[in-house]
Amino acid sequence: MSAQQIFTTAPLGSLVRYGDGAPRPPARFTKKLASWQRNNGVGRLVAKTPERSSGGGGSLFPASITLHEGDYSSAGVILIVVHRTYSVTSDLQFEIIETPSLGMVRIFQTFRDKVELLHLAEHREAAELWLSKNPHSNARIEVVGDETPPEPAAMAVAA
Repeated sequence: MSAQQIFTTAPLGSLVRYGDGAPRPPARFTKKLASWQRNNGVGRLVAKTPERSSGGGGSLFPASITLHEGDYSSAGVILIVVHRTYSVTSDLQFEIIETPSLGMVRIFQTFRDKVELLHLAEHREAAELWLSKNPHSNARIEVVGDETPPEPAAMAVAA
């Protein structure tokens, strides 16, 4: 898949693999391996940024996706959060490995017009506990499956 297809179809919270198609070099070639790792990895889709202009009418920035690749911590405190942002015009290939299951809970934060996934929890109690320990302004909880309205046929049966 292309980055554009991920932007269009993958829900926030999806686990995404990306790569350039090159084979992984042996571990003894540390520089080649480090270069390969910059273009090949796995991350959780945490944001989709729509196309935008610079404001002066000049530059147009393409839409992009942001993947959370991991956290580096010490003594239980997160010191570095690794996010990678890719333009929808990226030459890399992407693959959806996993999407959030029904009933999982996503915690979002909205800042201006950008929505970012802060955390993906197994259930509502875990999400509320995480949010109480990690307070964020403008955070909201959404249960996976509640964000889409039921099909018209399902509404007719329920009525």
